[in-house]
Amino acid sequence: MTTADLKTTTARPARQAAGRAAPRPPGSGRWRSAALTLGAWVAGLLFFLPVAWLVLTSLHSESDAASNPPAVMAPLTLDNYREFFGTSIWEGPWPPLINSATASLASTALVLLLALPAAYALTIRPVKAWRDTLFFFLSTKMLPVVAGLLPVYLFARNIGFLDHVWLLVILYTSMNLPIAVWMLQSFLSEVPSSVIEAAQLDGARLPVVLGRVVAPIVLPGIAATALICFIFSWNELLFARVLTGVRAETAPVFLTSFITSQGLFLAQLAAASIAISLPVLAAGFAAQDKLVQGLSLGAVK
Repeated sequence: MTTADLKTTTARPARQAAGRAAPRPPGSGRWRSAALTLGAWVAGLLFFLPVAWLVLTSLHSESDAASNPPAVMAPLTLDNYREFFGTSIWEGPWPPLINSATASLASTALVLLLALPAAYALTIRPVKAWRDTLFFFLSTKMLPVVAGLLPVYLFARNIGFLDHVWLLVILYTSMNLPIAVWMLQSFLSEVPSSVIEAAQLDGARLPVVLGRVVAPIVLPGIAATALICFIFSWNELLFARVLTGVRAETAPVFLTSFITSQGLFLAQLAAASIAISLPVLAAGFAAQDKLVQGLSLGAVK
């Protein structure tokens, strides 16, 4: 070994040691973790603040809720909730709640019934140009909803289907079907093809394969898709506001009745908003484990 090689060999460890990062001072990791935790709590509280304010407003009287500045320490009362839930089953909020439940549940069931075979055809038994088909499904959501409002209204009026809850079922199904196909397609891509081939070798037909083989495997994805479609249908306002009247009025449309010529009834509106949000919150709480599994399915390859 020459003298130059010896110098290079001895200098290399020195350069490597110099290039290493300096050790962090003790306790820097804990301070960084504490700062991230504090930032997460602050962000969570900021997002929760409107909900907390809504709950507080619903527990005040109308005079206290409309005061300026807000009377935060005003006496609390449950009169707004008693008035909301104390009406007859055929009066007040109950018919709109029944219409919303009917439209949301029926449309979600139809969406799953149509989206699962479509996603199966696009994933496990792919059709030709299946990527173009998926893009076509997604392109139907690019049109603003208000752009199709007038044609839908004229069509429903001409066939005598205005102010009918099943018109909302058809509309909500068509609106949520592209999203459901996209979601289920990503979930079905994780199903092993060997399982389906084994079922087909045993003589199982397509309905049996979908219902007894594929559906149990992607059950978390189906639950997540159903919950999202249910929330979208429950919260929809524009079509329900224009296409319904008295018979098919939904819960979001009912909330607009608190805006009157006499003014805005803030306390009653807050109580009604919380009460109408309870079915969605209950559905999300009941399916939270399936929702987390479904939304994370396929995230790690």
